[in-house]
Amino acid sequence: MTEASAQLLLHVFPTFAVGGAQMRFAALANAFGDRYRHIVLALDGDYACAQRVSPNLPVQYETIDAPKRATLANIHRFRRSLRKLKPDVLVTYNWGAIEWAMANIPRLARHIHIEDGFGPEERASQIRRRVLTRRIVLARSTVVLPSRNLWRIATGVWGLDPRRVHYVPNGIDLGRFAGPDRPAGDVPVIGTVAGLRAEKNVSRLLRAFRHVADAMPARLVVAGDGPDRSALAALSAQLGLASQVEFLGQIDEPAPLYRSFDIFALSSDTEQMPLSVIEAMASGLPIAATDVGDVMAMVADANCAFITPLDDLLLAGAIRTLAGDRTLRAHLGAANQAKAATEFNQATMVAAYGALFDGRAPAPA
Repeated sequence: MTEASAQLLLHVFPTFAVGGAQMRFAALANAFGDRYRHIVLALDGDYACAQRVSPNLPVQYETIDAPKRATLANIHRFRRSLRKLKPDVLVTYNWGAIEWAMANIPRLARHIHIEDGFGPEERASQIRRRVLTRRIVLARSTVVLPSRNLWRIATGVWGLDPRRVHYVPNGIDLGRFAGPDRPAGDVPVIGTVAGLRAEKNVSRLLRAFRHVADAMPARLVVAGDGPDRSALAALSAQLGLASQVEFLGQIDEPAPLYRSFDIFALSSDTEQMPLSVIEAMASGLPIAATDVGDVMAMVADANCAFITPLDDLLLAGAIRTLAGDRTLRAHLGAANQAKAATEFNQATMVAAYGALFDGRAPAPA
């Protein structure tokens, strides 16, 4: 297929900063090569994740003004852009891009909407106005969800036709995360990889780690960046943990980092299918995490006892048990790695999205 004849996909992201949905797009674009042409549009103008997309691919980046609280004006503006750009497929990501889905009514391009989860404002319950908007605007769209929890919300709460809703689990290049066994150290290292934002609630992990550190020698490594970083560093100092907690900032290649951990911890208030958990599983790590989204279903059965309610002390207990038992960590890590190989292979994800972009239903996950 020549580049000129390849389908043009317009991808609209609320942001193209480094995050799960953006890294998934980069992996897909790199895997597809010149099978499709892509336009990426970030509504906030942040294109940091572009560095993860091969520079030789037919991908271009566009900027279009999108003032907040100007829905009607934005719909007219975006519809003009759709007429000008003439994409074969419009791909919108999450609630922040919903105005582009509105602008595509009546349809100018085949529409795929990918929903990865919710911000802190919807962590406890769905906002009724958004539920009704999704029910109406996405009624004739193809909707793709990376978690079974989201599939239940889309078909049950939003009321979308199950025939139009597809569960496609995230997948990773498992080989990147396989490596030599980590050397056994005297002090267990608990690690997390997360955007430092409110919904990730890394403050919960710091408070939980305070209880762990009171009981045994341990270290905590926090990889990631975001608006909460300075507040989290201040909390670490306030808790007396400054010498035991390390903030690494954004890590471009996390695979070697996972291999330096003994335990992976996730303390989020809301998730669906976090890539960090898949990466940790592929790295052979046990997981201590809050029970959000699909996390309980993602990990191996033996690891489920260490997925806890959203509670500092319960999370601390899970981490402390794992930190004190090297044999248990090895057993759970091996079970998680085997499950990741079975269920979260990147090739399966690429095949599913290729079918969807071509207008076909993917193989059932």
